Amino acid sequence: MLLKDEVEMLRRVPLFSGVAPAKLKLLAFTSERVSYKCGQTLFRQGDPADAAYVILTGGADILSDSPSGEIKVAEIEHDSIVGEIAILCDVSRTATVRANSALEALRISKDHFLKLLSDYPEMTIEIMRVLADRLSHTTTELSEARSKQKQAAK
Repeated sequence: MLLKDEVEMLRRVPLFSGVAPAKLKLLAFTSERVSYKCGQTLFRQGDPADAAYVILTGGADILSDSPSGEIKVAEIEHDSIVGEIAILCDVSRTATVRANSALEALRISKDHFLKLLSDYPEMTIEIMRVLADRLSHTTTELSEARSKQKQAAK
């Protein structure tokens, strides 16, 4: 894929839509293009957070460890970013991400990602929106699960 195609794909990611094309070109150039087959793991829960991934094509499952095994908590598709939470919080990975189809992504190193945020404060606002949306969905799902538990206990 050509650099200009990668830049165009980055522009479709809401997080990067307000970033200048020249900066997106630099980001695409300095990022590593990675490919995964269906079933391959991008990273595991507990791994060090060294990069964020922009999903260019394909999709992946977000999996969380539990006492009864892995639980699928979400699914991501192309034009999404994953892995940014652990970078922002400076903690280990909070979930496992596994390709559920052939997947291509740009791997953005932690240093490049944090530099982008300092250069483009509007990206920080967009990340807050994405994280708030994820939290809202998680809260709704947790409430529904607890409600079902209470109904089953009656």
